[in-house]
Amino acid sequence: MNPYSHRQVARIAVPLIISNATVPLVGAVDTAVMGHLDAPEYLGAVAVGAAIFSFLYLGFNFLRMGTTGLAAQAFGRSQTTDMRTVLAQGLLSAAALGLLLILLQPILGSSGLALIGAEGFVTKLAQTYFDIRIWSAPATLANFVLVGWFIGMQNGRAPLLMLLVTTLVNTLLDLLFVLVLGMETDGVALATVLAEYTGLACGLLLLRAVLRDNPGSWQHQHIFEAARFRRLLAVNTNLMIRTLALMFTFVFITAQGARMGPAILAANAVLMNFQHITAYILDGLANAAEALVGRAVGEGSATGLDQAVKVSLQWSVAVAAIFSVLYLLTGSGLITLLTGLDEVQTLALRYLPWMILSPLVSVWSFLFDGVYVGATRAREMRNTMLFSTLAVFLPAWFMSRGLFNHGLWLSFTLFMAARGLSMSWLYARMRRNGTLLGTGNPH
Repeated sequence: MNPYSHRQVARIAVPLIISNATVPLVGAVDTAVMGHLDAPEYLGAVAVGAAIFSFLYLGFNFLRMGTTGLAAQAFGRSQTTDMRTVLAQGLLSAAALGLLLILLQPILGSSGLALIGAEGFVTKLAQTYFDIRIWSAPATLANFVLVGWFIGMQNGRAPLLMLLVTTLVNTLLDLLFVLVLGMETDGVALATVLAEYTGLACGLLLLRAVLRDNPGSWQHQHIFEAARFRRLLAVNTNLMIRTLALMFTFVFITAQGARMGPAILAANAVLMNFQHITAYILDGLANAAEALVGRAVGEGSATGLDQAVKVSLQWSVAVAAIFSVLYLLTGSGLITLLTGLDEVQTLALRYLPWMILSPLVSVWSFLFDGVYVGATRAREMRNTMLFSTLAVFLPAWFMSRGLFNHGLWLSFTLFMAARGLSMSWLYARMRRNGTLLGTGNPH
């Protein structure tokens, strides 16, 4: 089978798209369980605590992306020892960072609650939630590494199974701890901790089969080799900076929306769900691009690289176009489903055209994120993200703020366009001079 075919993209991407689509289920179950208790503070506390962890763990997503590119390249080289080295170094890094988060628990918890501004009983409950859930940090970060490694190994099914097990266990334990045993926010937090470790156990079981299919040895001198760790650190540091710049952009949008009033803030939150839905789907295709591009780079195959990018591009653009049409046809209905407030519905409908346009503008940045991750071009990802944030997004906002919320969405659209254009231009340049394959000859 052609390793860069449409069938291969589907084999990797479809399970990952399903995985991404199930991510919101964990939060939905937590919300539903807390929403049936006798005071709104319980629901508010879980929402606050979950928001802190979402922000915290998003900053560590570099563990997933960095592992994917390095593993895919090792797979392309058929270097089974390197596959194991990448995995071991990633898991060691995850364990160290997870333990560090636990040690920093008092600072992180109090700082997060202070930034969100929760008060009174909600703060007390949210603190309890945080103090329990922080113990899942090593498992959560290790799961990032395992998911990234499986994708690099061209395996989309293992991450899906891990997430389904985690979601099922979290749901069952939520119901047991809260509705049967009478626990409150502590029960929801404990359920999440146990679910994350169960997901990790599932990942380790699946790992045995993949390693068995790729026989090799664990070379301790490679795992602890300083040069290899420096490369991993360089990749992950650049990816972290890139992620922080992206997080800044979304926080900035939320903050500016809040300054325009609670109705605008709520309308923007509703519309951002459209962007998240698009991201869940296009991220699955970007993950496939990561795996295929990394494999081609590892093989040193210019033909494979071109095929991987071409096929991933065709899928991504087709799916983006479908979502733009869906938002055009069903956007007003989705808004009605997401909010029953007339004022918020009216405002969201006013700004809906930006969401109809968004998939066609955003698709290029999602695609090239996958290409750059697979090629381990983290520095270039960092630079294009900083350029798009500092030289496009912020100036665009300050020049268009007289348009108020339209100016905010215009700035976001230009930001996504700048990411796609800058990464596309830089990719073409690297492809011409052969640096993507580590050679000066593009053929």
